[in-house]
Amino acid sequence: MHQGTSRSTGQQPSTDTATPADGLGDALLPGALLGLLFFLFVRFVLRGFYTVSQNERAVKTRFGRAARVREGATTLELPSAQALRPDERDRYAYPQVVVIPPGGPYFKWPWEKIYKVSVATTTTSLAYDPDSPEANEAGTRLDAVTKDHLNTKISGQIRFRVAEENLYAFIFGVKYPISHVMGYFVSVLRQRIASFEAPARSPELIEAPPAGAALSLVAQAGVSINDLRKNLRDLNDRMEADCASSSARYGLLLDACLITGIDPPDEVESALAAINTAHNHVSSELSLAQAAADQRIVLSRRAVEIETLRVQAEVEPLRALSRELMALDASGPGALDAYLRNLRLGLLTRARRAFVPFGGGKGGQSR
Repeated sequence: MHQGTSRSTGQQPSTDTATPADGLGDALLPGALLGLLFFLFVRFVLRGFYTVSQNERAVKTRFGRAARVREGATTLELPSAQALRPDERDRYAYPQVVVIPPGGPYFKWPWEKIYKVSVATTTTSLAYDPDSPEANEAGTRLDAVTKDHLNTKISGQIRFRVAEENLYAFIFGVKYPISHVMGYFVSVLRQRIASFEAPARSPELIEAPPAGAALSLVAQAGVSINDLRKNLRDLNDRMEADCASSSARYGLLLDACLITGIDPPDEVESALAAINTAHNHVSSELSLAQAAADQRIVLSRRAVEIETLRVQAEVEPLRALSRELMALDASGPGALDAYLRNLRLGLLTRARRAFVPFGGGKGGQSR
């Protein structure tokens, strides 16, 4: 009994004695709190400020939801949506989001996230494949089949940029927007090449033009590679019109399309060269004939104008004399007879021989 009491009293001082580890923990606790507060300040306050460059635009999300311009507003209200077909409008109805312009600094809270995109214009080859850069001869020429079943190689460039009014489609609507736009452009180009046909026109002379216009010859119609080459400008314009809906679809706006070359297959290159030579010769002969015809028309028009002026010059004195005689006759009785008598006397003074009637009456003779 006594031993148990002495043991318990002997262990009591060991529980009340402070160890060095306890003092170290008390000293580290305020430092840890200050370090945590400093980390939170740097992480969520200082790093919450951001800027937007001049060639960038930004969109802010709160808890994963992009900030809207207003609830219920969609891109179908924008002018770019007019290029969509009626069956596509419901499919490409994106909300209008708040676009953060260049500048700053701006501030975001920890539960907000900023998505920045470049709106600078990008120029690339029309044969570029973002998913497979080595395709289409390393992005230099694109295969397409014409309406006369020839496999051609097309080269050129396109310019596009991010549509600022439809950033939602570019950032959130499409996973790889550039791939979608290039695929869409290539499919439209191939369809246009396969269905292209030059306007049907007669190779003969057109009807007589209006006065002052020269005669001209019209081009022949066709679907060959030569017709595609002659109508490159029209083809580029049609491509731009067909791709006008890309901004409403994918948030990428096609600025320009420039097809620079259409190369035929190697096996028909020589035949096309001969056709081009013959076509150039015919075009040259037609141009010379038209120039000669235009020159003759101009010369004929000038000759008619000269003869018209000459006749007018001869008629004008007679008209003036007629007006004077009418005015003289209206001035009083006998004035015109007096004028004719004076005019006859002047003629008689210059005449060498005169014939006067004698014998009176209608049957009189002159000598």
